Amino acid sequence: MREYGDVPRLSIIICTYNRSALLIKTLQSLLLLENLEQAEIIVVDNHSKDDTAASVGEFIDTHGAKLDIYYMLEPVQGLSAARNTGILASKSKWIAFLDDDAIPCKSWITTIINTFGSKPEVMAMGGKIAPIFETKRPEWLIKPFELPYTIVDLGNRIKEYPGRLHPCGANMAMRKIVFDISLFPLELGRKGDSLLSGEESWLFGQIQAAGHSILYHPRMAVNHFVPAQRLTEAWIMKRYYSQGISNAMKSEGVKDNLLLLGKTAAKVAYILADSILSRSQGRKLLNKCRLESIRGTLHMIWNRKRQSAAG
Repeated sequence: MREYGDVPRLSIIICTYNRSALLIKTLQSLLLLENLEQAEIIVVDNHSKDDTAASVGEFIDTHGAKLDIYYMLEPVQGLSAARNTGILASKSKWIAFLDDDAIPCKSWITTIINTFGSKPEVMAMGGKIAPIFETKRPEWLIKPFELPYTIVDLGNRIKEYPGRLHPCGANMAMRKIVFDISLFPLELGRKGDSLLSGEESWLFGQIQAAGHSILYHPRMAVNHFVPAQRLTEAWIMKRYYSQGISNAMKSEGVKDNLLLLGKTAAKVAYILADSILSRSQGRKLLNKCRLESIRGTLHMIWNRKRQSAAG
């Protein structure tokens, strides 16, 4: 039974785009979770072209009596738009986001509910994300590449996220009041097959700036699928280039752009020095990717300057 009658204690939002087979595996994994009756599940279809709608409909027909699940269509392309649709439809004061290719551990819901219930100072939380590689892990996929591949393991101790780290979208939860000020920015985040990002960093930056706690909890764990098509040097270089664009999109005004250019110049100096010492395939690729990130940043700043001059 739910503690608050018909109101779920947790809203689980799963945004999806053209990955119906993986999505159904994720939905099936939810059936095994503790305290599933305390949660509602909102599947937001970001205008998929495959059989997502039919597959989710079949899943609901089969398992709808066991869980509180809803299907929604968001025609505006973009992960931020899809997440915002789920947020606005959610009934709970606590919201968890799960990727459509992630498999949560049995205690996932329990950990989130217990943490938010016992720690009022915690505004958001995340946890471990272990990879499920479709093919063999490449030798060049060294430690610095793990975060771009959403591989997260900060140990087995509950703690605040260190430094500039924060939860990843594949496995994150927050109190709904986080979105009272603003939803996810539509100009940031994945759109279709693009690799733009930055919306999560923006959100957690707002939370941290307000002085709130963001907690890492090792028992809030998921396994996350990594398809073979992403395990290429071309993909990871594109990922870094897109990150550079995202970084530039988050800077506003002359002061922010000058600060970003200063940081970029420092990065170039570091990369050039590190390249002289790098011998392994992974380190060499990492420096190439860092340069791609810088190229993306400069390309975005230059385009914005041209548009401003033309306008």
